[in-house]
Amino acid sequence: MTGRVRRLGLVLGATVLAFVAGCANGETGATDSAAEIAAGVDQATDPTTGPDVEPTPEPSSVAGLGARPTPSATPSKTPSKRPTPRQKPKPPVETNVPPAPKPVNDGGCTKPRYEGEAASRAAVKQALTNAAGRTYWPVSAPSIKIPLNLLKATAWQESGWQSNIIACDGGVGLMQVMPDTATWMNQRFEKSYDINDYQDNAYLGATYLAWLTKYIGDAFFDGDYRLDADLCTSELNSCLLNAVISAYNFGHGAVVTDEGMRIPNPQYVRNVRALMTECECLSF
Repeated sequence: MTGRVRRLGLVLGATVLAFVAGCANGETGATDSAAEIAAGVDQATDPTTGPDVEPTPEPSSVAGLGARPTPSATPSKTPSKRPTPRQKPKPPVETNVPPAPKPVNDGGCTKPRYEGEAASRAAVKQALTNAAGRTYWPVSAPSIKIPLNLLKATAWQESGWQSNIIACDGGVGLMQVMPDTATWMNQRFEKSYDINDYQDNAYLGATYLAWLTKYIGDAFFDGDYRLDADLCTSELNSCLLNAVISAYNFGHGAVVTDEGMRIPNPQYVRNVRALMTECECLSF
C-alpha cells in the first residue's frame, strides 16, 4: 500500500495455485494510494459492523382453522444494470494524498524474512472476517463493503496468510502493507493501527481496498461502488472489482489514467479473481 504493496506472488498454473515471495521475478508494482476523488472528506469515525436486522414478527398461532395458507407472492428479481466505466476519469477533489512510491531498493534481498510468531490460520480467518464486516465510509459511502472472499484472496496472494512475513520490498505482514502507507492511512483516518499486529494489518488492508473502491468508483463509475464479479465481462478493464484488485498491487496511478481505466498487471488480477472462488483458504 502507500507507496506500494508488492505481491509475494501467487502464480496460477493449470488449477494449482502457489505463492512465492514478493521479491521474486514476475509482475510486481506499487500499491500507491492517491487523491480520494470523493467530494468532501469523511471525518474519522469508528466503522460500524453493519446495519441492525429488524426482527421478523411471529406468525399468528391460528392460520385459518383448516384453511390452506395462501403462499406469499415471490417478488421478481430485477436484474442489475451493468455499469460501464467512463472513458475519462472525473477529476480528483482531495489533495491529501498518500506518499508517492519509492524506488525499490532491496539491498540484494532474494527471499522474505520472518519476525515474531505467526498467527494461526483460525486467528487470521477471524481477523479478516472482522475487517470485512466493517463499514469504512459511514458518512459519504456507507454502501461500500469489502467482500470477505476478496479480502481472503488478496491476503493469500500477498502473503499466503503469513502474518509475520516481511517482503524484500518492505511489505509487512498479512496484507503486505508498506510502512509509509500505514502511516498515511492512520493520519488520514485518525487511527492508530499497528502494522505489525496481524489484526490491525487486516484492517489496514481492508481500509485501503475500501479507499480504492471509493476513489476508482467515483472516477469511473459515477459512485457505483459494487464489487460484484458478475458485473465483469471478459475484458479486465470492464468492472470496478478488477480495477481495485489491480490498484492494490500496482497503485491507483497505474489504473486511473487520463486515457481511461487501465489494468497494468493482468496476471495479478486473474490470480486474485481465481482465488476468490478456488483458494484453499476459503475452507479454513
